[in-house]
Amino acid sequence: MTRAIERREVALVDLLDRVLAGGVVIAGEITLTIADIDLVRISLRALIASVRVEDEGRDEAEGEHRDG
Repeated sequence: MTRAIERREVALVDLLDRVLAGGVVIAGEITLTIADIDLVRISLRALIASVRVEDEGRDEAEGEHRDG
């Protein structure tokens, strides 16, 4: 069976709504090197989510602590 992939356009607002609804983690690393010597290393980890998602996660975690 062959499935046809539907192509549709998504507005930027809809895309942001979907990302914020579930949250996304951005991770990266930058290293400044001169003559094969690492001089500076910067690591970045960022969580992007809506406040509503964070509150729901906190409520679930607090419920586990009360029950267990």
